[in-house]
Amino acid sequence: MLNVKITGTGGYLPEKIVTNKDFESTLDTTDEWIYARTGIKQRHVIAKHETTSSMAEMAANNALEAANIDASEIDLIIVGTSSPDRVFPSTACILQHKLGAGNGPAFDVQAACSGFIYALGIAHQFIKSSGAKKALVIGAEANSRILDYTDRNTCVIFGDGAGAVVLEAADEPGILSTHMHADGQYQDLLYINNPIKDQRADGENSYMTMHGNDVYKVAVKTLSRIVDETLEANGLAKSDVDWLIPHQANIRIISSVAKKLKMPMERVILTIENQGNTSAASVPLALDLAVRDGRIKKGDMVLMEAFGGGFVWGSALVKM
Repeated sequence: MLNVKITGTGGYLPEKIVTNKDFESTLDTTDEWIYARTGIKQRHVIAKHETTSSMAEMAANNALEAANIDASEIDLIIVGTSSPDRVFPSTACILQHKLGAGNGPAFDVQAACSGFIYALGIAHQFIKSSGAKKALVIGAEANSRILDYTDRNTCVIFGDGAGAVVLEAADEPGILSTHMHADGQYQDLLYINNPIKDQRADGENSYMTMHGNDVYKVAVKTLSRIVDETLEANGLAKSDVDWLIPHQANIRIISSVAKKLKMPMERVILTIENQGNTSAASVPLALDLAVRDGRIKKGDMVLMEAFGGGFVWGSALVKM
């Protein structure tokens, strides 16, 4: 039976750091207020010369090096992003050229904060069906370019960065299952308007809008359900999961999902304090961190999950 393994991980964070203290002079907020409600202390912000694709390139090269393969061997690239370089061509297509990868399919997935999980699930099916042999899956976001820095409901939460994994066909178990869902009835709770401003007659801006309390309520219920769905699909108990890698949206949401799993927070990979919410990049960045610092080892059972605007949500159960 053909399986799909994660054979390399990579990440990239911009050099510039913005702390909670930095917002105190421009917003009606404090370091203590932000941290108490989100668990965030700081976030990385992209430089003027950087782009979503340039961050993705750095993360991809790190993942390729870890997998010990050349970019020319990659025959599929999928990028999860809500902040692409251009409307088209896709960030994945731009990245393919930058890396010197093969001329296989390259495309973006727009699934908000669930973008990486969606992209992973698609690549998983590509390889299982022999549509590709080696794939790059990336979550990359330049969130700072789609934020209103007078809106404390959003600008203090999000950061920039990119995370990547290399997937390869394998004989041994790897990705055990992926699960993806969507419900468009909640579209007005978390969204960004069409960025082509000169075509908008209503004068609305194209910054992120979020109704945080409503998002929180739906996210906790939804992510709890997908934990059960994922374990049931694989005939596993909660105790079989070694590590939880959640989307780094809010420490209260993360704690609620960990409680549902009966998992101590020591077994949850957290980056939110130092990275903020990097949207589609948060899960692969957390995975890369834990692989490189030695917490996640070969053979560990890892549950990844994410939830984002749409609403869209998903999970992946992976044996490393």
